[in-house]
Amino acid sequence: MQELKMTGSQDDRRIVSSRHLAEGEGWEVSEYEFGLIIAYNAFSRWMTRCMTAAGQPELNPLDILILHNVNHRDREKRLSDICFLLNIEDTHTVNYALRKLLKAGLVASEKRGKEVFYSTSPTGADLCRAYRDVRRQCLLEAVGPTDFKGSELREIARSLRTLSGQYDQASRAAASL
Repeated sequence: MQELKMTGSQDDRRIVSSRHLAEGEGWEVSEYEFGLIIAYNAFSRWMTRCMTAAGQPELNPLDILILHNVNHRDREKRLSDICFLLNIEDTHTVNYALRKLLKAGLVASEKRGKEVFYSTSPTGADLCRAYRDVRRQCLLEAVGPTDFKGSELREIARSLRTLSGQYDQASRAAASL
């Protein structure tokens, strides 16, 4: 939904998903949230299509994120490490994805004491490389550079991480109500 203020100028345009959340002070947060919704859905669609092109059509966005996280820096990770790094509270969804990745032969696990450590299998590492190649070909080369410089993208990423902290704090406050 687009909402124009009385002046009707481009700078006054409000692009939000829920007008009732965009009334009064702080309406810009609703515009930001709508941007997150659109970006999240586009990124999720991209991940699944990129992974399909890389050779693995059965994975959903969470599976893909977890596979890349397990592959990150070629270090073993525990369930708690993965959840912490991806900021996922529901460990059962990550556990389910890990079981799916294990069954597909993309990750391996090793139990040490009470802890289970996950690592990327050779097949999983190959798939991550294939994903990287499709990403380079379809996103970086075909689409071309964005209007953003690398330093600007890094600043956007920093801002997103900062705002995620505010949402985390707000979720804790909401849970106490």
